[in-house]
Amino acid sequence: MKKKILALLVIGVIAASITACGCQSSSTTTDNSTTGSTNNSNVAAAPDYSEKECWCQVPEISKDVDTFFVYPTVYSGKNEGDPDYASLDNAEVKQQVDEVKNFQASVFEESTNVFIPYYRQAGLKRAGEAVKQTGNIDAAISDIPYEDIKAALDYYFTNYNNGRPFILAGHSQGSAIIRYALKNYFKEHPEYYERMVAAYTLGYSITKEDLESNPHMKFATGEDDAGVIISWNTEGTQNVEGKVFNVVVLPNAISINPLNWKLDETYAPASENKGSLKVVDPAAGKADIGDVGADAQINLERGVVVTNANGTPIAITEFFGPQSYHNDDYGFYYNNIKENVAKRIATYKASH
Repeated sequence: MKKKILALLVIGVIAASITACGCQSSSTTTDNSTTGSTNNSNVAAAPDYSEKECWCQVPEISKDVDTFFVYPTVYSGKNEGDPDYASLDNAEVKQQVDEVKNFQASVFEESTNVFIPYYRQAGLKRAGEAVKQTGNIDAAISDIPYEDIKAALDYYFTNYNNGRPFILAGHSQGSAIIRYALKNYFKEHPEYYERMVAAYTLGYSITKEDLESNPHMKFATGEDDAGVIISWNTEGTQNVEGKVFNVVVLPNAISINPLNWKLDETYAPASENKGSLKVVDPAAGKADIGDVGADAQINLERGVVVTNANGTPIAITEFFGPQSYHNDDYGFYYNNIKENVAKRIATYKASH
């Protein structure tokens, strides 16, 4: 699969150019010295989510369930002098978010109304600093990115949701923010959390410690339970056998098998795969469903999904190791995810 389409946690797709988008009118100086950030002297103003321009997508309501989708890293921010956090008037960011919408968020569109807010996400340099300091990116996402998503959730629940059940979904940095929101925002808002059908936090680890310290968070145990978290990171045998560093794989990570929906090491052959997303033209949003040999097996020690799929690993090995299929966490198992979304919605509806 072509690698341009899915943005990465610590691999910015391209350096950004700037154009006005109407979502924010000015920049503001923000002091984030307590988070260890190094270049927040010109942090863009916070989004105003009452403005439609601050949303990549506010759908027409045609379903009785929503999805709130947080996109992965589409801002480079890797050079000295680059802002640590993306401005919302960044043309390349908006283009890349559109591609993510087509090739990731689209898996939820058959069953739900998909809402996608823009947010000031952490760039490569900032995320890399956080990982070096603490082993994860919480320090990079817990201030500006999380504050934006928290504000977007507030506006969504007050003005858009209208009491409907909802799915949380994301990838990579987006999933890291959802993980943080599950531990904080939804602990503070149980009245919302009780309507959560599921949270798909693909491409960033949910750990045993996350669940132990947050009893309200439940990991999926099968293919159709509701009110649960669904997560995995996809790797090849080189990463697993070499026990290499992968920035999105945390100690004591948990993954569920996206083909047989088991938590153990039961192997699921590619014959159980109902169709992978094969990208034809990323810029035009064109893709076909096909067979790339994407099988799946959990490695319990590492907490990842291992595959022998015919795919191209991420080239930046210092962040992901020699055989990470981070780009394909959604694409390899696209039709199985789509079917799974419908099953979990059916379970939720049957019990409410």
